[in-house]
Amino acid sequence: MTLNRLVTPAFVLFLGVAGLGALKLSALPTAQPSSAFAQDRGGWDMPPQDLQETQRQGFHDGIEGARKDFDNHRRPNVNNRDEFRHPSVPRVEREAYREGFRRGYQVGVSHLMGDHDRDHGMDHDRDHDGH
Repeated sequence: MTLNRLVTPAFVLFLGVAGLGALKLSALPTAQPSSAFAQDRGGWDMPPQDLQETQRQGFHDGIEGARKDFDNHRRPNVNNRDEFRHPSVPRVEREAYREGFRRGYQVGVSHLMGDHDRDHGMDHDRDHDGH
């Protein structure tokens, strides 16, 4: 009898402590899945502020087009993207969309190919010093 009086409260106390521990664990932030896509997001893919809404949509789609080409090991060529050639925007917005798409595609290709730190248009051939 005396043993039951001690065991029951001890068991209830144990369950309460275990429940609090589980509650604390569930409140901890969960680890995000590790993927190349999540790791690539670093601001490089943000559209420039000077773009209008249709251009911004094109820029985003261009980034995604470059990513698809890269993932599928295709040679980068904006003209091979259906979204660029046949954009699903109203006819009057197509050129603005294509302009944004082209810019996004270039940024995406540069980033994904690893030359995002290079100054495009500059001569990087250090072997020639002009002599």
